Amino acid sequence: MTPMLDIVFIMLIFFIVTTSFVKETGIDVSRPNANTAEKKERGNILIAIRPNGDIWMDKRKVELAAVRANTERLHAENPEGSVVIIADQESQTGVLVQVMDQVRSAGVYNVSIAAKSGE
Repeated sequence: MTPMLDIVFIMLIFFIVTTSFVKETGIDVSRPNANTAEKKERGNILIAIRPNGDIWMDKRKVELAAVRANTERLHAENPEGSVVIIADQESQTGVLVQVMDQVRSAGVYNVSIAAKSGE
């Protein structure tokens, strides 16, 4: 009985260690459709923009001025990572441009904008 419990415990540890965790922004966003949208495997830094202009990172609301600092911190944790901005289709383009400017001023130039496939 004891060896079986050891094996189950080791398997449990194995599954916990090998599980890939899905990152989320913390809010639901209605993305616009795009016929040329490409499937990207996972962005390491996700930024969501709501229709009212609220900006969310790491499941919490942040101010525009804090986007740069948060991006620098998250990019330092994973330098090969990219940024994916998930802007609601009802959000203003000006907020999107300001967020992209903050991300680029943080030194991250690999920025993508999320969209649903138009097919």
